[in-house]
Amino acid sequence: MRILLVEDNESIILGLEYLLTQEGYQAVTARSLEEAAAAVKKQPVDLILLDITLPDGNGFDFCRRVKEKGDISVIFLTAREEEGDVVKGLDMGADDYIVKPFRNRELISRIKSVLRRNGKGSSILQCGDIVLSLETGMVSRGGEDIPLTKLEYKILSTMMAYPGKLFTREEILAGIWDISNNFVNDNTLTVTIKRIREKLGDEDGKIIKTVRGMGYRIEN
Repeated sequence: MRILLVEDNESIILGLEYLLTQEGYQAVTARSLEEAAAAVKKQPVDLILLDITLPDGNGFDFCRRVKEKGDISVIFLTAREEEGDVVKGLDMGADDYIVKPFRNRELISRIKSVLRRNGKGSSILQCGDIVLSLETGMVSRGGEDIPLTKLEYKILSTMMAYPGKLFTREEILAGIWDISNNFVNDNTLTVTIKRIREKLGDEDGKIIKTVRGMGYRIEN
């Protein structure tokens, strides 16, 4: 899924690019409406995260043009919280309206909901005979259910979203703060990868491969 982020705040751009990538989306950024129009024209996108106040115009007008030309999902992501703005955005066809500041997990949940509602979001990841459901949180191999902890599930789903991609240990560690926001250290990562392999029946590391001195990748 390609998501276009139309935003001119650099810190928000960097944070959302990382978040979307970790969730398995391809993030495209535009810092103005002109760049956004060029991005949509260059290559189709599945969803647009759209600010309202931008350097060269109004996000409302861009949303209206997008909705007139196709079925791209649009979520307003803006600091403007007045009821009139919310109503205006939804009335012109926006699929959702989220006010800054926002919670990352809530944003991802609402992105998935919009994509599913519009028939675009796949909730199943598969590598070989390993199947992972993003909707139910269930993992199976060869039809047999495999119980994973939340941390194990997060690591596995991150890698399965990009089969063949090398994830450095630093990338994985940065993305797996646990549910209570306690940092996961390097030793815990090693132990957790070992446990995932054991549960998958991958003790020889043929599925989750170790790239010595660099990190891990999962084979499709």
